[in-house]
Amino acid sequence: MTTPSTPRPALRLSRGPAATRILGIGSTQPERVVTNDDLAKTMDTTDQWIRDRVGIIERRFADKDELLVDMAVTAGTRALADAGVEASEVDTVIVPNCTMPAPIPNAAAQVADRIGVRAAGAFDLNAACAGFCYGLGVASDLIRAGSSGKVLVIGAEKLTDVVDPVDRANAIIFADGAGAAVVGPSDEPGIGPVAWGSAGELVDTIYMREQKYIYQEGQSVFRWATTQIAPIAMRAVEVAGLRLSDVDVLVPHQANLRIVEAIAKRLRAKGAREDMVVADDIKYSGNTSSASIPMALDHMRADGRVRSGDVVLMVGFGAGLSYAGQVVICP
Repeated sequence: MTTPSTPRPALRLSRGPAATRILGIGSTQPERVVTNDDLAKTMDTTDQWIRDRVGIIERRFADKDELLVDMAVTAGTRALADAGVEASEVDTVIVPNCTMPAPIPNAAAQVADRIGVRAAGAFDLNAACAGFCYGLGVASDLIRAGSSGKVLVIGAEKLTDVVDPVDRANAIIFADGAGAAVVGPSDEPGIGPVAWGSAGELVDTIYMREQKYIYQEGQSVFRWATTQIAPIAMRAVEVAGLRLSDVDVLVPHQANLRIVEAIAKRLRAKGAREDMVVADDIKYSGNTSSASIPMALDHMRADGRVRSGDVVLMVGFGAGLSYAGQVVICP
């Protein structure tokens, strides 16, 4: 206990590097491909009906014994290999997701242990489809604050566990997969400030029906996303000190191809380039919530549509309603 004449002890604060970047990315999907025609065998739908409304051609479903944690381990391991980073160099693991079977134990500690990240700071983060962008923002800030050295962020989802298989409004959309990024210090900024927020007054537009199945008011979410997400993306560009014309690649959450195209159209009307590459991974991956943005980026890089050094604008949005975006430099 101090007295009035005794100096109060001062806390020491850690301080990290001024900038961060993505060092490597990786992803995984289940082997089982489910086409629109496959779904038409179990519900009242057609290939053309699905393509016209959401733009999906096929998606991947995990087997019953393939867990969210399994997919997160594979994606995280691939991201580490891509980054050339050993598991021993990572001290924090964040797993954005909204489909773990139970609140405890969390996914992150299990994933860290299986990958070989010992005694890691490990936590899950639930911002639904905005989860990866939230996790990336947290990872960058942890490093810049000196709380972490290198962070592994893995968006992973097994949405088939929480989708009513005969609900044609939702069963046609959601799928499974995982995407990951290794975040570390950088001499030059490679991850811009996060622009995030929420619209809690719309919480009832996406929820768990009977605490069992995911449900969304499709038209309400569509109207909100097509009008509100482009301004959020523009704010992410502004806080990064850039102009829309600087953006090479747009990677929105892969919720619906019509939403993706509407966001791109609005950004181009405000100054984005006509040759800006726009992610359309939704066509062959479906909506994988927290996994969709890193998985789309990984697929685009593998296809040669994105190159190292490209300026990438990410923006996620989903249940909550939560949203987040940031500008990053592609590794």
